[in-house]
Amino acid sequence: MKYRRLGRTGLQVSPLCLGCMTFGDPERGPHSWTLDEERSRPVIRHALEAGINFFDTANSYSAGSSEEIVGRALKDLARRDEVVIATKVFGLVNPADSGRANSAGLSRKAIFQAIDASLRRLGTDYVDLYQIHRWDYETPIEETLEALHDVVKAGKARYIGASSMFAWQFAKALHVAEANGWTRFVSMQNHLNLLYREEEREMLPLCADEGIAVIPWSPLARGRLTRDWDTGSAREASDAFGRNLYAKSAEADKQVAEAVARIANARGVPRAQVALAWVMGKPEITAPIIGASKPEHLNDAVAALAIALSGEERAELEASYIPHAVAGFE
Repeated sequence: MKYRRLGRTGLQVSPLCLGCMTFGDPERGPHSWTLDEERSRPVIRHALEAGINFFDTANSYSAGSSEEIVGRALKDLARRDEVVIATKVFGLVNPADSGRANSAGLSRKAIFQAIDASLRRLGTDYVDLYQIHRWDYETPIEETLEALHDVVKAGKARYIGASSMFAWQFAKALHVAEANGWTRFVSMQNHLNLLYREEEREMLPLCADEGIAVIPWSPLARGRLTRDWDTGSAREASDAFGRNLYAKSAEADKQVAEAVARIANARGVPRAQVALAWVMGKPEITAPIIGASKPEHLNDAVAALAIALSGEERAELEASYIPHAVAGFE
């Protein structure tokens, strides 16, 4: 595994990041497909054995149980100074707190409460990358950025990042931080795959210009690029957010998925490897965030690192794409 720098920082991360939304107590919901602690641990162990040192979770995943499972596993299976733990703040952790004041969002109060709670669940004194999960329209960005700066200065986070927003919002945040001498975002976790390429218009050029690491989520379009178009999955059946991201009946999207299948068949490799290789072949990308519910899913992801798509193959994969409505910012 060849490690790379996270943007302009000196932090070394694997070129694959293990997304930990898959891990969580199904009893704490809202997803019945999450893996409990016993089933999660072999996947996390396999990731470490493959050389993956980058793990991404969020305070809101399975009501905090994802952080708990990941934290305990990494404490038992790895040295803390060798792994990069990323988590996120913004969403509601406990569904029972819905409607209660200051239980979510990016106010100074909410951020200070959230970082301490995440550290307790993860069982660590600090996180390596603390990310805002979405843009908070109810809180001035100045308040959010100063609070994040203070979290870093308190030693509770090493770096800060952002996720899924308009490019103008991210540009504003970078400017405000620089103008005030506050800690700057070093990464953008955005939505990017062969079925959703709207980030190519503004966000990717902005990140390239500013030296921001790009760690896209859902690089396989929640599995839609890995199977026949009319075939579903257990996760898809209960994933309302995922259904809103992709119009499964769109003919153009189907043609993109069929192009993935053709190239995979010609190469004699699984479709997941081709779809992931397309993402990783973009020069702006640092490390796509991969979900895995089985160790073999990680094998496909690692194998994709060795695939260099030709210009003709990339053109075939991209030919049928049509503009999509912005999705994933909610």
